[in-house]
Amino acid sequence: MSREAATTATLLITAREALEKFVEVRVDDDGALSFRHGDVPCAVQGVELVEGLAVLSLTCVVAWDLPDDDVPRRMAERAGQGLFGTLGVVRTDAGWDVTLRYAFPAEGLAADPLGTLLMLVVSTASQVRADLAGGS
Repeated sequence: MSREAATTATLLITAREALEKFVEVRVDDDGALSFRHGDVPCAVQGVELVEGLAVLSLTCVVAWDLPDDDVPRRMAERAGQGLFGTLGVVRTDAGWDVTLRYAFPAEGLAADPLGTLLMLVVSTASQVRADLAGGS
């Protein structure tokens, strides 16, 4: 196993340990992690961008196929409220899809603080989903 692969594997093991305190985690064939927080599916991937800079990337699918044409404006307003992560809004043939993404350097973080950071992002995704469902 290369040094880069070992670094990424270690990050993902720590992330899995951190997340398992809160949610049921599935390890995919490529080592990526997937889980659900309520109705929000999420995935965590690890990569070493350059030597010495290993990052975790968390993607949460907040909502999909939303028919409301007001979604982009509502998400732009929500993004201005200081989220952990970046909201993405994409129009498809079926409606609007909303994601929340957060990437950060994670090497050296212990499981407890990493879990807190990941759950802050995931909880935000769940709150945005609830806000969309409520129409606010």
